[in-house]
Amino acid sequence: MDRAGLLRRASSGGERVLLARVLDKYEQMERRNIPTSTPFLSQAEQAAVQALLNAAGIHSGYVWNGGYADAERKLLQFLPDWAEEDESALGAVRAVYHGTEAPGHRDLLGSLMGLGLTREKLGDLLVSPQSCDVVVSPELVPFLVQSWTSAGRIKLSVSALELSQLLIPQQQFKSLRDTVASLRLDAVTAVGFSTSRGRAAELIAAGRVQLNHVDCLKSDRTVVQGDVITVRGMGKCVLSEVGGLSKKGRTAITVLRYL
Repeated sequence: MDRAGLLRRASSGGERVLLARVLDKYEQMERRNIPTSTPFLSQAEQAAVQALLNAAGIHSGYVWNGGYADAERKLLQFLPDWAEEDESALGAVRAVYHGTEAPGHRDLLGSLMGLGLTREKLGDLLVSPQSCDVVVSPELVPFLVQSWTSAGRIKLSVSALELSQLLIPQQQFKSLRDTVASLRLDAVTAVGFSTSRGRAAELIAAGRVQLNHVDCLKSDRTVVQGDVITVRGMGKCVLSEVGGLSKKGRTAITVLRYL
């Protein structure tokens, strides 16, 4: 494995630092024959790391884990031959709200960052009407139970939680159906975000669009069923279904936009 060559492929200095840390974890696992874990990674970071693993020919001996099946933020566990997936690499807490108000995701995340925590220590925040479950590094659980007492003016009661007890809110979608001349990124983005194809092309050219969590500047990139499109500041959608051709030769598509 040519470490220097792999890292030179990274698109930015910040990404190279991340990928170097991941390689350090992999090499530590091989050298010491013990399980190792990265911090929690965003979906874009996961995509960059997965591309690195593929380029390095590392196709086994690791698992992605975010505490539940559809987690967005996940850590990567490298496992020697003798080891199985290590659930002890993850912990969780539940914060119950007091009073008539319920804090939003931004309020809760802000209060956690206000305690001096970095984002890489935190997995998903699962916000419900009466509580918020947070997947965290296990060493943070006692600290949060003792110190996370409020989110703004709203008082919290925090307790440790088993991963099996996580309350996972049901994701809400808006279904959008239309026809497109081709499955180009700009055309599908326009349907998913209820805008014109020209405006979608502008967003792509401005670097605001990601395809499967990777920046994409090509409006003519082909999108396939299951691909996720994210537009910074606007949200994300998934091309859930590609249908047949209309009499005019246009392709019917269904896009689910996350609410």
